[in-house]
Amino acid sequence: LWVLYDRVLRVAPDTAEAPDRDRFLLSKGHGPMAYYAILAAKGFIDPAVLPTFGRFHSPLGHHPDRTLIPGVEIGSGSLGHGLPMGVGTALGLRARGLSDPAVWVLIGDAELDEGSNHEALAYAGAARLDRLHTVVIDNQSATHGWSGGIASRFSAAGWSAVTVGGRDHEALHRAFTQPHPGRPHAVVAVVEPKN
Repeated sequence: LWVLYDRVLRVAPDTAEAPDRDRFLLSKGHGPMAYYAILAAKGFIDPAVLPTFGRFHSPLGHHPDRTLIPGVEIGSGSLGHGLPMGVGTALGLRARGLSDPAVWVLIGDAELDEGSNHEALAYAGAARLDRLHTVVIDNQSATHGWSGGIASRFSAAGWSAVTVGGRDHEALHRAFTQPHPGRPHAVVAVVEPKN
């Protein structure tokens, strides 16, 4: 999240509603504290509100609410829906003739157990949604895997895909900014569980 918001995404508090902004969709909406911390560090929300997370009158719920938090694009919930929403967002931008905004979706490897993600990634590859990007956090929590790893599943569907260490900021930046003309782009960020 830090590399995306600090070095890649073209969105800021003063452009959070601009039509040509980049969009970030947090599909893993059940774990938003890192997201809230980034939004606070980048000026979208007041850092003083962070300790109120999850309290009754706090805007910082256990799932981000786009009506309460500036810069939040979707109200995420059930796993497996962020990537389909990203496909819809990319299609909507294309239909409006907006070719510059990038759409980034953060998903977890376990979300790939959901059929809606496979339908979305198959469609995105076939539709050549080259402004769509996904970051897959691979912490080996998926029920099943793929021969050749997660990136191979995206590649087979027509995506550009790369696997990098999820804690290596320079490798992430290179992966995020890798050219992928005519194809959506997936970055699989491998995060080994800490013992």
